[in-house]
Amino acid sequence: MPVLFSLVAVFCWGVSDFSGGYASKKADGFLVALIAHAAGFALILTLTVLNHAEVPGRTPQLWAMAAGALGGLGLAFFYSALANSKMGLTAPVAAILGAGIPTAFGIAVQGNPGMWPMVGFVLATLGIWLISRPDQSAGREGLGMAVLSGLGFAGFFLCINRTGDASALWSAAYSRFGSLLVVGAAMLIRRRAVSISWQAVGIGFLAGALDSTGTLFFIRAEQTGRLDTAVMLTALYPVVTVLLARLILKEHFSRWKAVGVFAALAAIPLIAMR
Repeated sequence: MPVLFSLVAVFCWGVSDFSGGYASKKADGFLVALIAHAAGFALILTLTVLNHAEVPGRTPQLWAMAAGALGGLGLAFFYSALANSKMGLTAPVAAILGAGIPTAFGIAVQGNPGMWPMVGFVLATLGIWLISRPDQSAGREGLGMAVLSGLGFAGFFLCINRTGDASALWSAAYSRFGSLLVVGAAMLIRRRAVSISWQAVGIGFLAGALDSTGTLFFIRAEQTGRLDTAVMLTALYPVVTVLLARLILKEHFSRWKAVGVFAALAAIPLIAMR
């Protein structure tokens, strides 16, 4: 089940990042992130209320909100980076940074997951690196923001892990609330006049719904399994992002990226081994 939960999160986050990045090319990245977080919070809160989930204690609430705040800023920087660079380059850079820190933390705390999972970790990292390998047509614009977004994602993984066995629905809801507050405050501080089309609003809503759904499944993955395994598996979401960028936006797909995709896919059964 942890592997299944992680793979659902991979699909949701991969499509969400592609959608949000596409919308950010047509509107301000922070505004798209704000719309996405508002939509995601509305969706997850509705699901939480309908399922009559048990409200967690104050400590898990605060950890979830901290996770959302860091993840929200990371996502806002991520969308801004995607708006200024090649989608197939920025997403994997953020994923590597976002996955590396919590995976190392998980191994340090929970011990070695075993030989085959470790081989899978290495293969997954290699695959993501190959996907992110710049080619002649790829610029480096937006990589600074991609680094910041990766650090934000790492903070999200570490903080959400501290919620323990609290309701995954409530943890996801508090997380979305924290990200909504932080991104909203960032928008007010920036004080920029921004405009957005209805198409970008719709895509932002879709991105937010998928992002929150991915968050919910990631929480269930790390609750029912190991943190490092859940993080490394979900870090493979750039495979979905770059494939969509290739199929829909016709972005360049080099031989190295193809090898990286196969390496990432081969890593999944290895990471799942025990």
